[in-house]
Amino acid sequence: MKTDDLREAYLEFFASKGCVRKPSDVLAPNDPTVLFTPAGMNQFKREFMGLGDPSFKRATTCQMCIRTGDIENVGRTPRHMTFFEMLGNFSFGDYFKREAIHWAWEFLVDTLKIDPNRLTFTVYQDDDEAFDIWNKEVGVAADRIKRMGEDDNFWPAGAPTHGPNGVCGPCSEIFYHGDGIEEVEIWNLVFTQFNRVGPGQLEPLPNKNIDTGMGLERAAAALQGARSNFEIDLFVPIVAAAADALGVDYAQVKDTLDGVRIRRASDHARTLMFCLHENIRPGPEKQGYVVRRLLRRAVLDAYQMGRREPFLYTLAPVVAEAMKGGYPDLVDSVPRVQHAIREEEERFLRNLENGMRLLSDTFRKTKAAGSDVVSGRDAFDLHSTYGIPVEVTESLAADQNLRIDQTGFEEARKAFAAVSRGTAEAADVFATGPLDTLKEAYNKGSEFLGYEATEAPAKVIGVLEQGRLADSAAAGAAGPPVAVVLDRTPFYGESGGQVGDTGTIVGDGFLFEVEDTKKENDFTLHLGRVVEGRLDVGAEATATVDAGRRQAIRRAHSATHLLHNALHKHLGKHAQQAGSKVEPDRLRFDFSNPEAVGKERLQAIEKTVNELVMTAAPVDWKLMPIAEARNLGAMALFGEKYPEIVRVVRMGDFSRELCGGTHLDSVGQVGPFKILGEESVAAGTRRIIALTGQAALDFVRQEEEALAEVAATLRVPPAQVGGRIAALLEEVKTLKKQAAQRKPESGPKATPDELLAAARAAGEAAVVIAAVEANLDEMRVLIDGLRRKRPENLAVLLIAAVDGKVSLVSAFSQDLVAKGRHAGQWLKKVAPAVGGGGGGRPDMAQAGGKDPAKIPDALELAWAVVREELGE
Repeated sequence: MKTDDLREAYLEFFASKGCVRKPSDVLAPNDPTVLFTPAGMNQFKREFMGLGDPSFKRATTCQMCIRTGDIENVGRTPRHMTFFEMLGNFSFGDYFKREAIHWAWEFLVDTLKIDPNRLTFTVYQDDDEAFDIWNKEVGVAADRIKRMGEDDNFWPAGAPTHGPNGVCGPCSEIFYHGDGIEEVEIWNLVFTQFNRVGPGQLEPLPNKNIDTGMGLERAAAALQGARSNFEIDLFVPIVAAAADALGVDYAQVKDTLDGVRIRRASDHARTLMFCLHENIRPGPEKQGYVVRRLLRRAVLDAYQMGRREPFLYTLAPVVAEAMKGGYPDLVDSVPRVQHAIREEEERFLRNLENGMRLLSDTFRKTKAAGSDVVSGRDAFDLHSTYGIPVEVTESLAADQNLRIDQTGFEEARKAFAAVSRGTAEAADVFATGPLDTLKEAYNKGSEFLGYEATEAPAKVIGVLEQGRLADSAAAGAAGPPVAVVLDRTPFYGESGGQVGDTGTIVGDGFLFEVEDTKKENDFTLHLGRVVEGRLDVGAEATATVDAGRRQAIRRAHSATHLLHNALHKHLGKHAQQAGSKVEPDRLRFDFSNPEAVGKERLQAIEKTVNELVMTAAPVDWKLMPIAEARNLGAMALFGEKYPEIVRVVRMGDFSRELCGGTHLDSVGQVGPFKILGEESVAAGTRRIIALTGQAALDFVRQEEEALAEVAATLRVPPAQVGGRIAALLEEVKTLKKQAAQRKPESGPKATPDELLAAARAAGEAAVVIAAVEANLDEMRVLIDGLRRKRPENLAVLLIAAVDGKVSLVSAFSQDLVAKGRHAGQWLKKVAPAVGGGGGGRPDMAQAGGKDPAKIPDALELAWAVVREELGE
């Protein structure tokens, strides 16, 4: 059975059992307890606690998952992967063990036609109920059912003895036994039936739940007779493409280290495709750190196989094609995913050449010193300067029977204020808060009325002070803002990039000023202060939004849809929205694009938006199933989790987008649209900042006044200002040139002999660090002279103040370069001392600065840096 067919068969089977078929959650959910979605149950945590959507009690999903705990085993074992799909069926206080066990057997034996003799089962050691269902009801022989302890067959593992307190329960696992391969666990049935209140103290839950998971790739391997997950139909073309890109015959290297590397590249390419599709980009922390680590590990593998050019990006279209059966949207993301991967590969490869040489040198020195521990400082320098993750250094060190001083690495990381992976200890998976208590009484949350109204009657159903539910709030109370919860509200809570509303909540004997509005747990939180009287829970009130501010926000939000359309027209469909912020008459719009948008194209984009505004096309919206919305061509943000019923906002015949924000009645109400600028946000992501309505008019008026003032000063009409300024600049340039020609000879210049005479020693090297009276060309001449007089063991850094600015030039002799010294890296550490930056080649580099007064500090820093690097 093909993997796509297996996925569909599972979902259809459990749909036939009354389970509501739910879409996969996104890979990076809005959940502080996890970096990535690790299992199918995560999106149903609130349902398991009885606080979620009450409209369904059964569900089935195929969940996209990423787990990073076993990254080093990927490619080495048959089953470990970073990205995988988890088939699940769930019950929230509905069916329990009997149905879960019988249905698992029915699906495996009757639907998939698996020989029962290939299956064995485990149950928790004290779970007689599960044992009897398998044995007496299903008919599985007792010798094919094994009782296991709490570390193997309980969730969480070891919970009865070791904790944590909270929801838990026994498991029953199903194993498949193939021909000539090891047994493989393909399914785990979790029966959450207890609440742990202490060691060994398990209290029965009033509502028992089912959480099951069946690994799609593992089950597909079993059905296809594959020895590993990398041999199933979805992976075969990806593995073949990886081998081809690396120029090897996979069949010949399959059982070697290169085979491991090819499988690892295939796995990582698939993970990268899905992450970047959801706009999870490589970065220095959290999810971005994981993405970057995976990419760099694959590139390093290829480097060790002799590949010196980017290759991973070529696998993106192969992954999209292989996975299109379950994820057809991947195809649309291939161009931007390829660009993002290639850019990151090129950046890493630029540093890798020097880093690998330095890594080998570090290993050699460690062994020469009679040690088997690589210093944490060396490992951190490889990480921060050359981009080699400490995990990679650790892995390569292990190949040389060396290990890393992790404590020293952490100390160096903190000392240099480097950014770590940002994975703080996660919160309790099933943590609850004050709003969960409120949800028990108001399970649907706050009703939003703001699409049609800016004022509405409402009832106060909750007051939160400093994170706790309170009965009331009074004027004059100190502390942070109070959050007021209403049963219905016209206030829009910040989401989707749109800022929250402000306004007032007025009732008998109180006035509450709303300073901001947020959304949480289906409730709208009105943040502010009581300015008159006392507000009590249960009070009737009138909620009134600042209508003028709301209208300005609507103008900016509707303009983002017009801008999105214009970007597609002038840049291409790859220019997908990657984030936004919508404020009163001001917007910030992030989008995918590999390069800066030039001035002419920005002008064309602005012109297109204003032309769309002048069509005065109507704006309307409609609720519909998400499948219908996609069929209509409605644009959605990749990486966003949408409900089954979505709101489609339509503007004329040119824009359809899934959007929950507030919008105008006509695009003509946007008014003038003015782009202020365009900038880079991250690699492959650009940002446009623009104004609408009154803010745009004010900006244009200020520009006109400034132009009129300049024109008056220059005594020319406004239309001639540009030409007049150009003429003046040319005149200034000529005068400067003439002044330079008349400049008297300066005092005596430094000579190579004088500089060498003042050189200091660092190890075996002569170090020349000096401030000189010279321009850049003259400093290079000085360095050439120094090299002729001392061709080996020479380090030079010269600084000069020229026309109020600072110039720096550094150089190493070729023998020091061969040992891994880098003039550009030296300058990168020194130039900030004079307010500058720069870089260059390992043998010679130059930089500039803005603060001549700091030259003495730069000289001192230059010596400290080079002495540390060259000193023995």
